[in-house]
Amino acid sequence: MNGEFSFQESEGAFSPLARRFADLLLRLSPGASREAGLAAMLVSREVDRGNVCVELKKYASTVLENGESAPPFGEWTRILLESGVAGEPGEWKPLILDAKGRLYLRRYHEYETSLARFVGEGSCFNPSGADTALLKASLGRLFPASGENPDLQRVAALVCATRRFSVISGGPGTGKTHTVVKALALILELNGRPLKIAVCAPTGKAAGRLGEAIRATVGGIDCPEWVKNAIPREVFTLHRLLGFGNLAGSFAHGPENTLAHDLVVVDEASMVDLPLMAHLAGALKGSAKLMLVGDRDQLASVEAGAVLGDICGAGGAEGFTPRFAGFIREVSGDGVETTGEGGNSLSDAITILRKSYRFKVDSGIGECAGAVNRGDGEGALALLSSGSREDAVFEELPPVAGFHRKLSALALLKFEKFLRSKTPGEALAEFSSWRVLCALRKGPYGVEDINSLIERALSSRGLIDSQKRWYAGRPVLITRNDYNAGLFNGDVGVTMSDPEAGGELRVFFQSPGGGLRGLHPARLGEHETVFAMTVHKSQGSEFEEILLVLPPGERAGITRELLYTAMTRAKRKVEVWGEGDSFVSGVKKRVERSSGLRDALWG
Repeated sequence: MNGEFSFQESEGAFSPLARRFADLLLRLSPGASREAGLAAMLVSREVDRGNVCVELKKYASTVLENGESAPPFGEWTRILLESGVAGEPGEWKPLILDAKGRLYLRRYHEYETSLARFVGEGSCFNPSGADTALLKASLGRLFPASGENPDLQRVAALVCATRRFSVISGGPGTGKTHTVVKALALILELNGRPLKIAVCAPTGKAAGRLGEAIRATVGGIDCPEWVKNAIPREVFTLHRLLGFGNLAGSFAHGPENTLAHDLVVVDEASMVDLPLMAHLAGALKGSAKLMLVGDRDQLASVEAGAVLGDICGAGGAEGFTPRFAGFIREVSGDGVETTGEGGNSLSDAITILRKSYRFKVDSGIGECAGAVNRGDGEGALALLSSGSREDAVFEELPPVAGFHRKLSALALLKFEKFLRSKTPGEALAEFSSWRVLCALRKGPYGVEDINSLIERALSSRGLIDSQKRWYAGRPVLITRNDYNAGLFNGDVGVTMSDPEAGGELRVFFQSPGGGLRGLHPARLGEHETVFAMTVHKSQGSEFEEILLVLPPGERAGITRELLYTAMTRAKRKVEVWGEGDSFVSGVKKRVERSSGLRDALWG
């Protein structure tokens, strides 16, 4: 690397991977300078933080964490392009620098570019090819008059039926799954024959819940029997759908080996990162449809990107173009908001469901989650603290010792019935009644310490034997897909003695098609105890009640998306323990991920 530079002395400021990546680029590029290495370290670190790229303007002319000064923006971009390690879009270079100063790892720029092309092309609609008479007849039967105009569920089904790419977004209880099932029925009726359809989700837990919801919904829709039979009941994880390739991290299906499916539905799409979404889009055959379903306001994926949020745009999907709005009125009779002349046609592919069928008008959870989503932290805190709603409560976080006592007592109260369950099915149902959600993994208010605290409390009452690694009553969360065991990231199981195995312990999980199966603990792959879990891990799950523990301080990782996601996991009650000031400031903080996808789609 020119025999001069090494970034290994930057210990602590950047990860070993970022430092080694920068050193490698400098070794392979004789014309590269230290300034190019600094940029390489930054982009590697930003991807690790969930960003797709690094915005050089943010760091130009500043002192970086390793004590070095970054050059001015114009000079830095010139150095990068002259170094040989970075090129403009379309060039074959390790790093790609776009016109707005965003620096990418080349493969991430390819992911973004290919996905933007797919979405842009797939969202187009030509009304001249639509059978309006059949559309009217099917929509009228599948969505009988509801007294609402517009009926956004009906509009969403029409949107999905009339283009290759579509999005249904909405908060909890807005009827997304119900709408998807009817949209599938509409698409099948328009085609007049069964289609090969795949319904999938990012995690096993989300896939299981979606499968249950579909099975409960299909029987009640008004459509021919062959249409009902053609709607799949089995739901896959995305990784299982794509299959595993010969190389680590690769998939069996891609542009050279496309999926045979005519239509793919992805639920909980906010959890899907950019690389995975790009792989899925690239694995679809040219005529296939893709429907994304999820809540655009939830936390983004753990890995790089905020794909669903970027596709929906920052309020850019709030109406339809006048041309498509006219078509909607003609076919369904629904009058929808319009974007005005010259609107982006992508807005025609996106429907935002607004009416919640889960929360009543006077629901504290619904009102508080709505205030958080609007950025009204003071209003949300006032509601939680007022005592006027039994289903939404805020309490000031006690000091550590008091916190331990209070949480231990509450855990004994909430988990005793679960731990006295007689059967695995009863235990799994009871365990979903209450969960502790945390913003962090580490520290006295993090998942790891809280799980240990609850174990000690339960053990002190003789409800479990926490001296053993595996004990009756231990709940576990699967943290990595295990296809050999048939377990997937997000699956939750409970440990109980199994009479059919001579009283030995088995971990029982809900089977995808209903029923239960018990596995020997030794068969489990990566997992963790789950009396408490992070808000990120709770995505795709629902609980009767949740306790949200927010750590103190301004730098506690509390954001609007985290608070909204946590609150909307609960069906009956949300209890928040935290500091009022930290809660309000957290509501004001948005998760901002560096990416060019939104610009590519919305301009």
